[in-house]
Amino acid sequence: MNGEEYASQLFAHEDPILAEVRRDIIDRGMPAIFVPSHIGHLLSLLVKLNNSRNALEIGALGGYSGIWLARSLPADGHLTSLELNAEYAKVAQHNLERAGLGSKVHYEIGPALQSLEKLQQAGHRYDFFLIDADKENYPAYLAFAIALAHPGAIIAGDNALLHGRVIDFDDLSPRAVAMRQFNEQMATHPRLTAMMITMGDGLAIARVNY
Repeated sequence: MNGEEYASQLFAHEDPILAEVRRDIIDRGMPAIFVPSHIGHLLSLLVKLNNSRNALEIGALGGYSGIWLARSLPADGHLTSLELNAEYAKVAQHNLERAGLGSKVHYEIGPALQSLEKLQQAGHRYDFFLIDADKENYPAYLAFAIALAHPGAIIAGDNALLHGRVIDFDDLSPRAVAMRQFNEQMATHPRLTAMMITMGDGLAIARVNY
């Protein structure tokens, strides 16, 4: 057992609902790219520590991470989730309803950049963001998150290490280049204070200072 396994066993228990949702996603043949339970637990903790009320999730898949987020919001809190695939959004909605959270989530279906543009034009603001979608657009998603953020908001980007590809500087694939740009922007943007958690595939976390 390594330190990450020890911490996961001790702190990041998956309750029956989450376990069922994880199995449901796999059984449906959907990509098994949802956050691991210890990252879900960390996201839940960040939402609570920040007293977040309105969260924005970019990439719903089957609703696994959405449950971690929505559970941590207050009774009058709300999760907006962006998902390209309409069938995935239906599965996610079903799973949030199974968890008793259906009334706390709204799905925007279509390309996330278009949805983000609509949200910005409508004047929406959020205090927690989870970016976990197509890696090539992470830098653009970050720019929108900063624009849509209340001061003090938290931005989290999953897969920040991209299975080690971000530190293989010979890897010039669009995904690797985009993730390096995202990490560098998180680290250096004047409005952000950021750090990377290297558990799992890496979670980059930033606070929007103003």
